[in-house]
Amino acid sequence: MSVADVVFSPICKRSAHCQGKVGSCSGESILIYLTVDGTVIPMSVLESDSIASVKVRIQTCKGFVVKKQKLVFGGRELARNDTPIAEYGVTSGNVLHLVLRLSDLLFIVVRTVSGKEFEFHIDRYRNVGYLKQRIKKKGKGFVDLEDEDEDHDLFCNGEKLDDQRVFHDISKSNDDVIHLLVQKSAKVRAKSIRNDLELSVVATTSGEVQQVENRNHRTRQLNEVKVVGIGKTPSGLDFWLEPIILNPKINFFPFLWDMINSTFDGLRKGNHPIRSSEGTGGTYLMQDKSGLEYVSVFKPIDEEPMAVNNPRGLPISSNGEGLKRGTKVGEGALREVAAYILDHPRSGPRLISGEAIGFAGIPPTVMVQCLHEKFNHPEGYDCSSKHVKIGSLQMFRDHDGNCEDIGPGDFSVEQVHKITVFDIRMANADRHAGNILFKKESGGQTVLIPIDHGYCLPDKFEDCTFDWLYWPQASKPYSPDTVDYINSLDAEQDIELLKHYGWDVPLEAARTLGISTMLLKKGVERGLTPYAIGSIMSRTNLNRESVIEEIIRDAQNSLLPDMSEAAFLEAVSQVMDARLDKKLRSEFYLSADGFRIEHTEELEQSSCVHSKRKDNAERFTYCDVVLFPDRAISSSLALSIPSSAESEISGLNNYKALDWI
Repeated sequence: MSVADVVFSPICKRSAHCQGKVGSCSGESILIYLTVDGTVIPMSVLESDSIASVKVRIQTCKGFVVKKQKLVFGGRELARNDTPIAEYGVTSGNVLHLVLRLSDLLFIVVRTVSGKEFEFHIDRYRNVGYLKQRIKKKGKGFVDLEDEDEDHDLFCNGEKLDDQRVFHDISKSNDDVIHLLVQKSAKVRAKSIRNDLELSVVATTSGEVQQVENRNHRTRQLNEVKVVGIGKTPSGLDFWLEPIILNPKINFFPFLWDMINSTFDGLRKGNHPIRSSEGTGGTYLMQDKSGLEYVSVFKPIDEEPMAVNNPRGLPISSNGEGLKRGTKVGEGALREVAAYILDHPRSGPRLISGEAIGFAGIPPTVMVQCLHEKFNHPEGYDCSSKHVKIGSLQMFRDHDGNCEDIGPGDFSVEQVHKITVFDIRMANADRHAGNILFKKESGGQTVLIPIDHGYCLPDKFEDCTFDWLYWPQASKPYSPDTVDYINSLDAEQDIELLKHYGWDVPLEAARTLGISTMLLKKGVERGLTPYAIGSIMSRTNLNRESVIEEIIRDAQNSLLPDMSEAAFLEAVSQVMDARLDKKLRSEFYLSADGFRIEHTEELEQSSCVHSKRKDNAERFTYCDVVLFPDRAISSSLALSIPSSAESEISGLNNYKALDWI
């Protein structure tokens, strides 16, 4: 079902039935308006409905899948799914902006007559001719679709498809059947898989097809793209691309030049930028000169969410603040580059090691200026310097999807931990499963690739959220190698490094980096897991401060007016030490029948314990209370233990004396 089909369908009236127990639904009914692709949709909800409930209602009534929805109101993304809509200030008559995140990749399975299958991932904005080239590239033994002596036509429901038709148009309905007519009679059947398109090509050929595509590794001369003054474009060209180098002493690495040169060659060949369906801003996939591969991703600053030329219909920010609290519109590209610069390799800062990929695996990223008519120019376009766009250019990494497509059980602890280190250190305000790509390597390992870091280093910690917080890997302690890497981090040196690259780091961003790095290092010193440290940085609900916010507030209250930044950070350090030590003292360990229970201050208030048996000798499940071997409980402990825990522990009478930390 297409967007147009949905938005013009009859309005789905709200059912008066509330699921669950009687009386579980409360709050007044309010009428809100959703805007999507220029269309306004009225919808009735309850004030007490959570964001998750509203998204489910949108899916039920309009057909938009929940995980593809982003809601924006008052210049802020409604990102906390368990928060009532009223807590975001939404009242009757308000307009919410619905941004749909369509998957760019379509899954295509090519099958030979012998049953051999080969998989493609095709961008939905690629055309029919591109699929033919990809099939041809698979091997000579398959189907030659470029033989000039043969007619190779593609039909859909009796309609002949031109090579320029894009798959996004072909796959708008869920029951398309596509017939590919070739010399040896191949046919293609198409069906929707989670809103994607699966094509099965059956061809009468017995030739075996090479399973792994040979990647076209390119070597380029350095400095092939001439660096000219910002805003100046050479005559005779209808496009331009160049890096922005603010400090000529910076070592611009060969792999960065390769990316820029390959992107430049693609534009020169006429392979225009392709706007991605993902995200809330303008994101463009840049092609190489063959048109068969993506080499980079460009994000212009004037097309960021709520920027003046945003292509997704979001309103312009009224106060300059971005979708996340503590961020500013127009700074996303700069933060993308800063994220890459600060993702140091294990061997040390990149200026010394020269390695392309750092500890967390963020793709190489640089600031560039680019001119092209395919970018969003709502006021019209002419090939002149006034339409040059500045933004981040990030290397495109081949991948099999994002982490919304599969569960975290396929990920190794090491792969998850590298992202937790980066997110905690950079106070990432936008880490969800959709902006972690994954690639299944030939050896069976799944590699995680973090992207979209325009909301790192915010001025405040209010919107810090991490989807990985509830993945089982986050409950594992950091390995000694990871702890060594964390201990090697130095926030002051990193701030100087960013200044060396030309970014005059604002005081608030520098403070965030200093405090978050401090928390990470103090946390691992005390043996805290990523879950424990991440929980300190995250709010439990929209209006309750996180522990890190409380620490900062207590430090500010302890200082005299006009104290220095160094004095403030020292106060934060002292308060943080006290809070962390209190957290450890509030945990006690119990030993009987091979279990340990961790108890927290919050549990004392709620008098409720949740427990779960360990899975095996190496793996433990972290929750409010965790059971571990070789410890036990005091018989004087007064807690309410659910029956499931009692059956596992076999009562409280046999527990030994309390063992405090």
